[in-house]
Amino acid sequence: MKTEGKPTLRRDARRNQERLLAAAAESFREKGLAVPLEEIAQRAGVSAGTLYNRFGGREALIDAVMPELVVERMDEAMRRAQAVDDPWESFVTYVTVLCEQQADDPAFRDAISRQLQDAPELTARCTAELAKSVRLLERAQQAGTLRADITSDDLMLLIFTNALIVRETVESNPDAWRRTLSFSLAGLRAGCGS
Repeated sequence: MKTEGKPTLRRDARRNQERLLAAAAESFREKGLAVPLEEIAQRAGVSAGTLYNRFGGREALIDAVMPELVVERMDEAMRRAQAVDDPWESFVTYVTVLCEQQADDPAFRDAISRQLQDAPELTARCTAELAKSVRLLERAQQAGTLRADITSDDLMLLIFTNALIVRETVESNPDAWRRTLSFSLAGLRAGCGS
């Protein structure tokens, strides 16, 4: 029996799928998007074959789990930024919240820094969500507080750089990214080499 072009899953298959999605979400949040798929299957209490049979591989599983998390996290960053009246502080809030989320959530860190380009749904959501930040960037530039030569590509590079710093220092110095971010933001401020 099919519904809207998709086959209806048997009850046991649906239960296995739900367990795989829950296990993947937990595993990705704990260890990032590179966690072994066999570990996810084991956590879900199913065979690796069940995982591959249902999702085909890592990219499809990530696309099934991560886009919603990315939108949720980035919406939170945008809400917090929009609650700040000052254009510069609004921009700083947005960037800082995204960086904090990267430090707290390995899955989000890997997703937003495009560690896996082969998950088309996730890539599309990340691109669409980051595009929303252009309003904050332009608002700070119009207020004369953000350098006029800064683009959304520069913001993406800042987010990518933060992901690398977090990944490399999470065990030895988990707050190292904060110091680097403060230097980066100081350099983005109008009057600092623009």
